[in-house]
Amino acid sequence: MGIWPQYSTIVALTVAYCALFRFFAVTAKKLMDKKLDILRSKIEEAQKGGGDKRIESQHKKGKLTARERLHFLLDEGSFEEIGMLVTHRAVDFGLEKELYLGDGVVTGYGTINDRLVYVFSQDFTVFGGSLSETHAEKICRIMDLAMENGAPVIGLNDSGGARIQEGVVSLGGYADIFYRNTLASGVIPQISAIMGPCAGGAVYSPAITDFILMVENTSYMFVTGPNVVKTVTHEEVTSEELGGASTHSTKSGVTHFACANEIECINNIKQLLSYVPSNCEDTPPHVEYTPANEKRPKLNTIIPQNPNQPYDIREVIEEVIDTESFFEVHKAFAENIVVGFARIGGRSIGIIANQPAHLAGVLDIHASTKAARFVRFCDSFNVPILVFEDVPGFLPGTDQEWNAIITNGAKLLYAFSEATVPRITVITRKAYGGAYDVMNSKHIGADMNFAWPSAEIAVMGAKGAAEIIFKKEIASAKDPAAKLSEKEKEYTDLFANPYKAAARGYVDEVINPEETRIKLMKAFTMLENKAVKLPRKKHGNIPL
Repeated sequence: MGIWPQYSTIVALTVAYCALFRFFAVTAKKLMDKKLDILRSKIEEAQKGGGDKRIESQHKKGKLTARERLHFLLDEGSFEEIGMLVTHRAVDFGLEKELYLGDGVVTGYGTINDRLVYVFSQDFTVFGGSLSETHAEKICRIMDLAMENGAPVIGLNDSGGARIQEGVVSLGGYADIFYRNTLASGVIPQISAIMGPCAGGAVYSPAITDFILMVENTSYMFVTGPNVVKTVTHEEVTSEELGGASTHSTKSGVTHFACANEIECINNIKQLLSYVPSNCEDTPPHVEYTPANEKRPKLNTIIPQNPNQPYDIREVIEEVIDTESFFEVHKAFAENIVVGFARIGGRSIGIIANQPAHLAGVLDIHASTKAARFVRFCDSFNVPILVFEDVPGFLPGTDQEWNAIITNGAKLLYAFSEATVPRITVITRKAYGGAYDVMNSKHIGADMNFAWPSAEIAVMGAKGAAEIIFKKEIASAKDPAAKLSEKEKEYTDLFANPYKAAARGYVDEVINPEETRIKLMKAFTMLENKAVKLPRKKHGNIPL
């Protein structure tokens, strides 16, 4: 009997404790629900950027919002945002009353085709996407993570420039970004998409990155805008004329891709990444390839019988590479040279090719710098290089000489000479003068050099050479024109062929054009473990 009162007490206490526990649990849940409501509210606020009206204004201009761009760029559900709740710290000019979560830039990481990338997307609906101290800190944080983890960084730029109200703090933020761009150069791929305005100091970060993409009619880049230009030089010019996608893709070469719209721009970023590794220690992506009949008979008939008749080098490229794998870079700029990525047997390669269909394929200032930059990118990221050579020399003229063709041509020479990736050259027709040396000759470190039977490897063209060598003989002849023709043929038979170079070992093999693809597949396979160490030094002094 004595035990039951104790038991009853225990039961009563247990019931009381359970009730108390339920009370606290319900109370705790209510408190957490309130906190979660606050969090959800802040997330919703951050995702709205500058608000519905400004988002609508962005759409009316034919532009996507910062978050919409990331939605189309990254694999579905892969984006993880960093710094969503950051706000600016400025208190001058009434800015303390205008706080927007995220402070005008969306930053984070995600995947593209299952590969890790870091991204920042400027939000024009918040202070015109202007860069503040915290805005810059968010971008720098992403760049630091990208460097530490060896992954590409992609910037979607849409900004009015420095946030004037913050003064030098904003300028310092730009410098912090520029510094990281420079440290990351050659370590991880850096891609800049210009989706709107990019003016003043804002242009220098994209300029340091590896590739720039612009959108036609909605984006522009310039150091000083039309109003300043008009004040200083009295020139009337629009933003589009001064620094639009068309201008920079054809005249200045600042941008590598001019895209019809933002979706095309985003798709180009994805395609570009498919050819390059995540960092300088990695190898380029390799896609599956099933061997088939690799002969290309069309190559036997591409070179015209007339040595001065043009042809499109892209036809040669398309016959040699994997079907539809050519992704051309800088297509509308310096069209006398063609550069871009492709695949051979599933392997990613970089291609540099003289274009006989434009200015006879000569090397000039723009062609030299265009090709040199592409060579250096490929070498930085372990992308093997294939060169198609048909070059009559460097472009003559006062314009070229006065604007430093010597220094600019030397950039290409330097880039090839410094490159340690596998390098192969195919001479399809002309290889004249110093341009022969510059276009990845054996003498500057090319691994394999092939020539077609149509190749002409000489100091200069037969006519010019005959006029110099046989000047007196031609002048004293009864029929100077006939004598010139005779001597021209003599020079052609002796030098305008690949066999003198082959005899010296400057050309490894004279090949049947239709077997070019086969030879290249075998050569690149043979070279895939190439290892070269340059002399120990801090860095070279490229002729800038």
